[in-house]
Amino acid sequence: MKPYLKKIYDWVDERVELQDLVNFMAKKYVPVHRHSIWYYFGGVSLFLFVIQVITGILLLMYYKGSEELAFESIQFIMSKVAFGWLIRSIHSWTANLFIFTTLVHMFSVFFERAYRKPREITWLSGMMMFFLLLGFGFTGYLLPWNELAFFATKVGTEITGAVPVIGKPILEFMRGGDNVTGATLSRLFGFHVAVLPGIFTILLGTHLILVQRQGMSEPHEFKNKPHAEQKTMPFFPNFILRDLTLWLIVLNLLAILAVFFPWELGKKADPFASAPAGIKPEWYFLFMFQSLKYIPAKVFVIDGEVLGILLFGAAGLLWMLVPFWDYKSSRGEQSRFVTYIGLFVVMYIILFTILGWLA
Repeated sequence: MKPYLKKIYDWVDERVELQDLVNFMAKKYVPVHRHSIWYYFGGVSLFLFVIQVITGILLLMYYKGSEELAFESIQFIMSKVAFGWLIRSIHSWTANLFIFTTLVHMFSVFFERAYRKPREITWLSGMMMFFLLLGFGFTGYLLPWNELAFFATKVGTEITGAVPVIGKPILEFMRGGDNVTGATLSRLFGFHVAVLPGIFTILLGTHLILVQRQGMSEPHEFKNKPHAEQKTMPFFPNFILRDLTLWLIVLNLLAILAVFFPWELGKKADPFASAPAGIKPEWYFLFMFQSLKYIPAKVFVIDGEVLGILLFGAAGLLWMLVPFWDYKSSRGEQSRFVTYIGLFVVMYIILFTILGWLA
């Protein structure tokens, strides 16, 4: 058996120079320290993205992206297609876990200062992927065309439309008109399965190449140790095997969630019905939605909702550009200040998400 495998390997190596990649992997090492656990969340996020793609393609074989057939096609998937209910449930749960693990990955990179030179572009590509990920969540939410998704999308697009100057054109572009209709569903469906995945894949490829080229970031206390005391592990097979083990654990968690807590479909959307009480966005938008409730209707001459949107937009931009305004001074005051900002953001998101959930 081994001679045949060797022949296959030699055949592939002769054509794609596989040995160069093997040599690179053999020489690559991962630093080992008390923060090493955070390295694995990037790999888990990548694994969840792969699951999203696979389950999304399977669902796409039966889904119909029209106002008349969207809800019925999901019903058909859940009731008639073999294991259709399971695939849809895995897809939905994976979407939520994907955003959660990406959030953990983003904050771990932030607190470890892994965005600093020479990793500014790596951070920017990661942040752009995170914003696209939120776009995946928003565009995919309407696709079942159920009651909750319809009115949540209506509220979400109305908030976007409140932005001065550009809000109205963006609202009409997202909706395909003035109201949430079948045109909105078709447009968001196109973004969800074609436009966003295409852009995301390009950014993901760029991000992975940069990570491989630059290696894992190292904490300052690790760098300051004598070289002989710097513990490392080979990327292949040690780190890869640990990564795969965590992927298996995540896959089991997904299976448990999908089987014991299947994703409900709800009622079909009726554009002429009144909105049900207690409409809320998904949990990853909940802290922003709840924050807007506490802003007065008028702040000087600016509408409170508009002010809240502008503040969140400015905060997101500053967060994305943190490599360019966080510089390390000789005594490190800026580092402590940025840490306090990060802690405030984490506590703010957790607090307002809980308040929104309980409201």
